[in-house]
Amino acid sequence: MNGASREALAAARERLDALTDSTSVDAARLADELAAVTALLHREVSLRRVLTDPAQSGEAKAELVGRILGGQIGTTTVDLVSGLVRSRWSQPRDLVDALEQLADVADLTAAQQSATLDDVEDELFRFGRIVASNTELRSALTDRAAGGQAKSALLSSLLGGRAKATTERLVTRLVAAPRGRSLEGGLESLSKLAAERRDRMVAVVTSAVPLSDPQKRRLGAALGKLYGRPMHLNLDVDPGVLGGIRVQVGDEIINGSIADRLEDAARRLAS
Repeated sequence: MNGASREALAAARERLDALTDSTSVDAARLADELAAVTALLHREVSLRRVLTDPAQSGEAKAELVGRILGGQIGTTTVDLVSGLVRSRWSQPRDLVDALEQLADVADLTAAQQSATLDDVEDELFRFGRIVASNTELRSALTDRAAGGQAKSALLSSLLGGRAKATTERLVTRLVAAPRGRSLEGGLESLSKLAAERRDRMVAVVTSAVPLSDPQKRRLGAALGKLYGRPMHLNLDVDPGVLGGIRVQVGDEIINGSIADRLEDAARRLAS
């Protein structure tokens, strides 16, 4: 998002945080209702154009939201959506993208409130690794000819009872209604949002053997000191690194594996 849309989303995120700070607000229900509005505006192109039309006053658009959604969803969600349509958006799609992100953040907030956010982060990462290594599963989950219900049923059989409810909801929404996103890109975005809930960065750590708890604590502390922010470690095991570890934070890669050093030596010899 750029310009006005970025500012509008930032303001909406602040309002959402203020709402979910209240114990009287059910963050999981808020997430479901925001997801329902997302689906409505994604489907109804003319409606989202009206709600983002800069020629219409913010109050007129908020009143329209009240007439359409009032009685269908909770007043808290109606108020939040009304605030969104009062803002200016660079393009109509940005409003729908913002609603989708708010729904995801609300679900992650519910996980944080129930002290399961760490589990959700880890499950999202592990699910991404499973999809990346199983082409048949990825094909089934991204098949455009398959309906959302069939994909949801497949995910229920895979994740039901094996993952946190928040993880299942987030992944199911992504798979059933990708809205042009790739599965990998959507999972990465969810992982980043989860990390932001604790103001943490995410480091993908690949090692030849599983790290011990003391090693994970020392590595997390060292990376946190290096980047100046709390660090969440997503751990992966790959015997191909031959020893040491490989750490990726965003686009930056810190190589410490024997395999990487051998490749570097080979390149130097070749040159």
